[in-house]
Amino acid sequence: MAEQTTAPEKQFAIQKIYTKDVSFETPNSPKVFTHKWEPAVEFNLGTNVETLEGNSLFEVSLTVTATVKCGDTVAYLAEVCQAGIFALEGFDENEMGPMMGSFCPNILFPYAREAISDLVTKGGFPQLLLAPVNFDALYAQHMQQLQQAPSSESIN
Repeated sequence: MAEQTTAPEKQFAIQKIYTKDVSFETPNSPKVFTHKWEPAVEFNLGTNVETLEGNSLFEVSLTVTATVKCGDTVAYLAEVCQAGIFALEGFDENEMGPMMGSFCPNILFPYAREAISDLVTKGGFPQLLLAPVNFDALYAQHMQQLQQAPSSESIN
């Protein structure tokens, strides 16, 4: 009788979601409140992954930074580092990248978006609602850049 080998069952669980760091600055207040409100928003994202226990428990953190200017004057800078502890088992190496680089940040983003909105409103500014982010596309773009980087270095 032939032995059957089965792949381990895939398990994913959210252990905890928390705010790791928060910053809100209004370097030009109160003068900024006297200017006409014509904001330009600069929006940046960053992620970080840290293995906590063995190969099954991970901290994924998503940093969202919004810098808003009126002309050349910075009205405010809001930054939130939203983190989560995730348990992942049974995923192969090819699946872990998308889980850490796309799936988990997608879970964290609504929390970070809400925190940014609350900070901005409490800072006395009009509400800032960040648009949804396609983390799948960002992860794919990142992977494409990583694949192209070594080939461009070897050409130079």
